[in-house]
Amino acid sequence: MDVIYSLIPGMMFFGLVFLAVLIYAVKKGQYEDMEGNASRILMDDDEEMMERPDDGKGGEENSEKPETRNGH
Repeated sequence: MDVIYSLIPGMMFFGLVFLAVLIYAVKKGQYEDMEGNASRILMDDDEEMMERPDDGKGGEENSEKPETRNGH
């Protein structure tokens, strides 16, 4: 029974900490765009990457031919 007297204030403290973190996340805009990531995964970025110009940094990885899905 003595354990309950120490657990109740501890759980109330953790509850207040989690509530503060939730309020902080909402104020910083973490929950603004709930549908953005869900639809962004469906976009095809392959054409965009192939159309990008070379940035001039001399990286050899940009000049290689992109590998296709079937390996040819």
